[in-house]
Amino acid sequence: MHIATQVRLDTYNTFGVLCQADRLVRVSQINELDGLRHANIFAAPHLILGGGSNVLFRSRFEGTVILNRLEGKQVVGSLGSNHIIVQFGAGERWHECVKWCIDQGFGGIENLALIPGTAGAAPLQNIGAYGVEIKDVFHSLDAYEKSTGQIHVFERESCAFGYRESVFKGSLRNRFLITAVRLMLTSGQHQLRLDYGDIQRVLAQENVAHPTIAHVAKAVESIRREKLPDPAYLGNAGSFFKNPIVAKGLADKLLQTNPTMPVYESGHDGGLRKLAAGWLIEQCGWKGKRVGQVGVHDRQALVIVNYGGATGEEIWALAQQVQASVRQRFGILLEPEVNIL
Repeated sequence: MHIATQVRLDTYNTFGVLCQADRLVRVSQINELDGLRHANIFAAPHLILGGGSNVLFRSRFEGTVILNRLEGKQVVGSLGSNHIIVQFGAGERWHECVKWCIDQGFGGIENLALIPGTAGAAPLQNIGAYGVEIKDVFHSLDAYEKSTGQIHVFERESCAFGYRESVFKGSLRNRFLITAVRLMLTSGQHQLRLDYGDIQRVLAQENVAHPTIAHVAKAVESIRREKLPDPAYLGNAGSFFKNPIVAKGLADKLLQTNPTMPVYESGHDGGLRKLAAGWLIEQCGWKGKRVGQVGVHDRQALVIVNYGGATGEEIWALAQQVQASVRQRFGILLEPEVNIL
């Protein structure tokens, strides 16, 4: 295990922000975590980084960046005749996990295709897209407790999943490093989710009358590529803000003056509604707007982009201006989905 010093981080975050970390170490074996613990790395400022697709560095990171590169994809069990349990190393790239499952004929995460990041970040963030969240197929995960070196198993209930939330972003924040994730998927008789977004439109365009999990994944990939910029060419972290969850009364009030505003049910709580943050931002005139080397994407107002050379502070400044506009017009404070450092 090698610890590098004074490391540039622009290639380790999808915003492409140029900044430095005091130290950087790549972990590919679980026993290396004990070495970090004994070296008191976990007792000092540190950051566990997967794909760097959900983070904004505002300045230099004065501590150690730990790259989680724990790998592995395998079937580890079955539940009845139609469900299997797969396990991914937390450092596996998420989209590669989705493609592997589709190649094996395993269904349940095809709607989550092309989401950037790693498998370990999926439950931490409770990633979701096109009508599916990771909690819908989650079985359990293994997590390394930094203070003791013990591996703990967390099942679905103990993860306290919420909208882009989990216990690892709440009461257990910074206490654990996720090492492996297990999902319960279908091995046949797949239950496809086609009723969200443009999936049915894309399938119709492709003349797909009897879609498979592969068809759904391909449609989702097509939609995402159409709407979202590729970080390899235009720095971004995907959706910068969460879709706000508001009281039904507030949603109804806003609909009176904004009848075209998209409103969605929010889980099982009939008193809450989910609004589309991208729509709110677009109504405030931000879609396609550029300020220096930072801007709001011209096809998806939920995405803030780095046109090249922007600092983290410049990106954050624009995000705050967007927040202020939405709050002034709609009385809603957008919460960042991206982790601001």
